[in-house]
Amino acid sequence: MSMHRLSGCPSCAEPLEEGDRFCGVCGHAVSAPPPAAAADNPTVPIPPAPPAPAAPPAPAGAAGGYGTPAPGVPRAAAEPAPGWGSAASAAPTLVDDPAAWAATPAEPDPEPEPEQRQGPAGATYASSDHGNPYGTGTPPEGTPWGPTEAPYAPAAPAASADGPEPRHDRPEGNPGTPAEGTPWGPGEAPYENPPQPGGAAGGRTCVACRAGHVDTDGYCEHCGHAQPRERDHLEEELGSVAAVSDRGLRHHRNEDSFAVAATALPDGSAATVAIVCDGVSSASRPDEASAAAAGAANEALLEALPRGAHPQEAMHEAILAAAAAVNALAPETPGAQNAPACTLVGAVVSGGLLTIGWVGDSRAYWVPDDRAALPRRLTEDDSWAAQMVAAGLMGEAEAYADVRAHAITGWLGADAYDLDPHTATFKPDHPGVVVVCTDGLWNYAESAREMAQVLPADAATRPLHSAQVLVGHALDGGGHDNVTVAIVPFATQPEQEPGPDAEPGPAAGPE
Repeated sequence: MSMHRLSGCPSCAEPLEEGDRFCGVCGHAVSAPPPAAAADNPTVPIPPAPPAPAAPPAPAGAAGGYGTPAPGVPRAAAEPAPGWGSAASAAPTLVDDPAAWAATPAEPDPEPEPEQRQGPAGATYASSDHGNPYGTGTPPEGTPWGPTEAPYAPAAPAASADGPEPRHDRPEGNPGTPAEGTPWGPGEAPYENPPQPGGAAGGRTCVACRAGHVDTDGYCEHCGHAQPRERDHLEEELGSVAAVSDRGLRHHRNEDSFAVAATALPDGSAATVAIVCDGVSSASRPDEASAAAAGAANEALLEALPRGAHPQEAMHEAILAAAAAVNALAPETPGAQNAPACTLVGAVVSGGLLTIGWVGDSRAYWVPDDRAALPRRLTEDDSWAAQMVAAGLMGEAEAYADVRAHAITGWLGADAYDLDPHTATFKPDHPGVVVVCTDGLWNYAESAREMAQVLPADAATRPLHSAQVLVGHALDGGGHDNVTVAIVPFATQPEQEPGPDAEPGPAAGPE
């Protein structure tokens, strides 16, 4: 390797590779010795040499081509092809004026006519400043044709003195000059930015890298980051009832579901409904089971209550409807896989009554507005721990500390034992709120007193905020499970005779 090989183009400083004779950016002939650099302006043009002998005129209509300059004429003396030559003096000017795109710098002295060379087909080609050392008239591979150089293109008419000059940046060697303001055709804009990933219509952009497109499997095609699912965090507020559900910090998906609604009773009074379901993780498709149960129970209540059905009867039928919806998800072949399963707890506030229904270990708590009054848990778990306590075999603290504490003995699903929905109706004598939740919350506030301490004092007037506070409490405690909670305010009604099926109010005794 020669120790004197140039490492960069003397004209534009573009890095060169061994064997390069021309710069791939500006077209400078790097095989020729570089001109001496001036102190003030390194791009001062070289003075022209003595004029060369006049060449015969080119035939009319002949197309231009590449060639070598006349003997004794410096390469800079020949007019450079569009886009070639010094990057500072001969590159196209990037402006909107079409005439400026083809502008070339003025030379200090008139240039001699280029030498004409006879082509193989009898056509005469004008010499150009590509500095081909072999004198064959063949430019480097990939060099685009100039405006009048394409040998198979028709000759371009000469531009009039008053008309616009041809544009040399049109692709395919098209020397045509469109009218001013003509938009670029497809693929013509030379500096057009390529489309960005994820920019397709309707596409989702990755929340991590903010550049990649999210595929249908929920992962970014660019960085591979898993995207949040819609059910990872849900909030809903409807009138005086609100609910929040969160995936938690340990589970890869949210298997809880909820439904909140309001309807009118035949007497014109309002009824509020809240349903919370927890998918059984050891079963198949627990997220689908909880969603199906919550939706079916909510629809059943909204259909029965306006007809005048008693809330406790309507709740019982709603739980049966939820069980049927979950059973429908079971595989057709028995034993092929675990049948989808979930728990359910619901609350209905209507006509001065509070109705609770449940299957499994999801719970409902009563918290009075007057925190001096005692709160109460309104449900009993269908779980191993609850059975041990009910049988007197263990104390509550000992039973719930056991690893088998959360093994449920009742659930909704095709493989459940005899379904026995639990329902109860209360008539509170003072206002308060009902907290309907999954074990993802009550694991961090198990007793009614602990739940009342965490619940904000303004829960009756700000149910959504209170639900958010309770979910945040579970996440701060570790968020080991999905967390779902609904807040249902209860306002006392004018004194009426209690129904025969109404139990004493929740305030009758502590938990």
